[in-house]
Amino acid sequence: MLQQTQVERVLPKYAEWLEKYPSLESVAAAPVEDLVKTWYPLGYNVRPRRLHAIARESVERYGGRLPSDGPTLRSFKGIGSYTAGAILSFAFRQAAPILDTNVARVLFRVFIGRGEPKAHHTRKTLWAVSAALVPSRHAFDFNQALMDFGAMVCTARKPRCLLCPMTSMCRAYPFNPENEVPSGRGDRRPPAWKAGA
Repeated sequence: MLQQTQVERVLPKYAEWLEKYPSLESVAAAPVEDLVKTWYPLGYNVRPRRLHAIARESVERYGGRLPSDGPTLRSFKGIGSYTAGAILSFAFRQAAPILDTNVARVLFRVFIGRGEPKAHHTRKTLWAVSAALVPSRHAFDFNQALMDFGAMVCTARKPRCLLCPMTSMCRAYPFNPENEVPSGRGDRRPPAWKAGA
């Protein structure tokens, strides 16, 4: 529910969802149209349908529990690398990397700084950086903190760089509007900063 959706919109819907569907078995047993109605108005209506398929497969093949290894999780239709990493680190407390929008933005700005953040080779690099950074213990806390940092400090628009503890190593910081001296010649930020937003 939180993928590309603000927390304040999700919280009441999440509580309603858990009341109606407290287990994967209950999700699997529900008519898919009921799931879609309960999901509304979060958008991305393919997600409750995928969740229904994931729940059914988990009930049929794994006794109503999600597997705790990455390759098996990624074999479910609708579970990609990010979702598998989130499940492994949040539910199973494993040292698994994640790369949601906020984390990708933070890692791109700090470690790369310029270029096209959505390019295939850049995404591969960001996954490698995320994997190298995740600690062997407390991965849940680390990943959650990185996501929150991207949501509250290293934001897409108007990042709060003056509060950031990583400015001395951030490759994008020299191009940040907070750090720029106005020249009167228009916007001097390179396209890379905007792309990294």
